[in-house]
Amino acid sequence: MARRETPAAGPGSRALIVDVIRSAAAISRVELADLTGLTQPSISNIVRDLIADGIIHEIGSADSIRGKPRKLIAIKPANRFGIGFHLGPDTVTCVAVDLTGGVVGREVVPRQPVDRLAGQFDDFTAGLDLPRGRIEGLAIVAPTPYPGGPETPGELHALRTELAERIGLPVMVENDAAAAALGEFWSRRVSREQAFGCVYLGTGIGAGFVFGGALFRGASFDAGELGHMSIDYDGRPCPCGNRGCVERYASMAAVVADAQVPMDAGATVSSAYDAVARAAVNGDTAAFELLDRAAGHLAVAVTSMVNLLDLGRIVLTGPGAALAGSIYARRVRAHLERAAHSRQRHPVLVELSAQPRDAASIGAASLVVQASVAPGHTPGPSR
Repeated sequence: MARRETPAAGPGSRALIVDVIRSAAAISRVELADLTGLTQPSISNIVRDLIADGIIHEIGSADSIRGKPRKLIAIKPANRFGIGFHLGPDTVTCVAVDLTGGVVGREVVPRQPVDRLAGQFDDFTAGLDLPRGRIEGLAIVAPTPYPGGPETPGELHALRTELAERIGLPVMVENDAAAAALGEFWSRRVSREQAFGCVYLGTGIGAGFVFGGALFRGASFDAGELGHMSIDYDGRPCPCGNRGCVERYASMAAVVADAQVPMDAGATVSSAYDAVARAAVNGDTAAFELLDRAAGHLAVAVTSMVNLLDLGRIVLTGPGAALAGSIYARRVRAHLERAAHSRQRHPVLVELSAQPRDAASIGAASLVVQASVAPGHTPGPSR
């Protein structure tokens, strides 16, 4: 009987094949057919197109039980590049990545008005000497504002078309936590079969989810507001209008407030938090207890998130995880082992980001890469 081709999950067969090659690092066409359910002719056609586009290449052969060596294919890293800008409170972190999510350039500059981002893009890419024809676009990420708060993302959406015209390339806009999740998913070669989540620790707390290789965005591209999950219905008031939101107990801003760190002129929440985190990992008992308590609050919220979505793998990232990530990870792992609803069926892997301070900008650049090589995964918001 002829093999029947099944529809690929997600946005299409090309994206499916790219995802499988990315997560496998190197794979044969026969293995692609086995893993995707697509027919050999379909595999051959798509692989041929991907090679012609410079997205993948043949890297050698491997032995086969059938006697004939199998040709292996892999992502061709340096053929295309994505650029990501993370707009922080005081700085802009600029990152360039290749097709595997590997960082090929990084720069941190003072925060500037959004109408100057085109100039920053030109300066950054020129400094790296990247061929303009191989740059696939720019993604800009920023924290999601409180309802009724400052509308930085809204301002970016309004300027997106103008910015795209000025740089002559596609421009995307996303929230920082969602971008960080996509970056961790892409660069870690996580399989599209995994239900993957990322917790972003910053001045607030966000989360991002990747299902079937694509970011889950929600009805208004606002999914992942973990920081506004209430862990105490009668707890601390939050500017969002809720009470007991976990970010009022476990974010960098909350830790600084609870520590009552004196804020000198020029000091920031980030620098004050880093001082507390540095003291905690260097043996200061009071600082450790403060962060351990914050981590315990976060663990409660993360367990609820895992129970709701049945996640199998989580990465903790963001500037709050740079120095004290191990304290948060220990608490989260322990709480999941004790309380995760799925703990008898499968473990929930909790990992720390290798580049927590740059995760959002790396993720922004990875959004561009995914949109280029696996189109359909990363549609831009329609608003």
